[in-house]
Amino acid sequence: MGSTSLQALESRLQSMMHKVFTDSAVSKKEKDMLREQIKSLSTLIVDLGKHRPAGLTEAPAGSPVEDAQPKTRKPTSPPLSTMAEKFVFTDKDKSEDTKKATRKTVDLFIEAFGDMPVKQITGTVAGEFFDLLSDLPATHGKGRTGLPIREAVAQARERGQETVSGKTVKNHFSRLSALWMHLVQREMADRNPWAGWDFNITKKIVRRGWTDDELTLLAHTPWNGTSVSRATWAGITSVGMFTGMRLGEICNLRRQDIEVIQGIPCFHVRPHPEDHWSPKTSAGTRIIPIHSHLLTMDGLDLLRDTGEHYLFPDLTVSSTSARGDNFARAFSKHKKRIGIPEDVTFHSFRHTVSTKLRNQEAHIRELWIDTVLGHEASHKSQGTMNYTSGIEVANLKQVIEALSYQPECIMPF
Repeated sequence: MGSTSLQALESRLQSMMHKVFTDSAVSKKEKDMLREQIKSLSTLIVDLGKHRPAGLTEAPAGSPVEDAQPKTRKPTSPPLSTMAEKFVFTDKDKSEDTKKATRKTVDLFIEAFGDMPVKQITGTVAGEFFDLLSDLPATHGKGRTGLPIREAVAQARERGQETVSGKTVKNHFSRLSALWMHLVQREMADRNPWAGWDFNITKKIVRRGWTDDELTLLAHTPWNGTSVSRATWAGITSVGMFTGMRLGEICNLRRQDIEVIQGIPCFHVRPHPEDHWSPKTSAGTRIIPIHSHLLTMDGLDLLRDTGEHYLFPDLTVSSTSARGDNFARAFSKHKKRIGIPEDVTFHSFRHTVSTKLRNQEAHIRELWIDTVLGHEASHKSQGTMNYTSGIEVANLKQVIEALSYQPECIMPF
């Protein structure tokens, strides 16, 4: 077939494609038929094009023919790991400390976002990494095992854990910025998304307990959250105040975890493998007698069988399987709205309870306080590891009842 005939076929193909993609008057059935004809015609043109004389007109841009022809493809953007290897890890002029620190930063980024092509790492991605790093617990990466970065951040937000310093965040960004200087210079990246950020390197937030004024403000400011009920808000907050339990422990309490032991109503904090939840440590499995104030709270109804599985059934589960993420977000938002400082979080109730108990009379033993709070015993002798060591529930009840607050500090139900 001559070049004129081949051009005619290509012109017909282009007309058919135009009709399919731009003509709204063509019915769906007609478009389906045209697509079949386009497919057949494209195959024919490709076969003929193999013997195309030099100078023959190219296939229409964007057509199946154009896509099927050999062409020079633009190289794809290399991934972050490859660029780090090229410009940092194999650079003989870089110190081992620099290589080790940069590898840690790159590993954190890849864990959070995957090994992204460098041209796809924009200011938006850098901003999300900034937020993750800013909320990363200070202990992350210091143990033999640890949670993935996103789970660690979610847990730190929930528990109000101490986070890494602004200087640490700045160091991570500086390492990536140094790498991007090479990429921009070689036109392997359009711009450096790691440059120009502000870091608070002077202030490190140290969590503390609540003051009476802050508790009074919290207790008497109307709750306007919509993600959890007013009853759940008051119930979880009150349990935290009168037990020192971690937020995750409270949110995972089931009705079956309320038991009467030696005549004393107790919370039984324990693993629930069927829901893939367990206390933070082995010492976290414990018996906590229920404070008399909680037992008399109208509406909390701790000893009444409501038919619900969970004590607080309207809590949600996050993507990292953390139950109560809606409460954690609502609490943080409400606390900020009413002016509670950043260094006071839900976890601060543990600090408050611990301080109050350790300031009580000498007849309350340190071991009893550690047992109630789920702390590892400071004296790890035989028989001090958990509540089965022989500590009477009555002694633990004595610890709990030593907790007291000014009336104005107590949350009305």
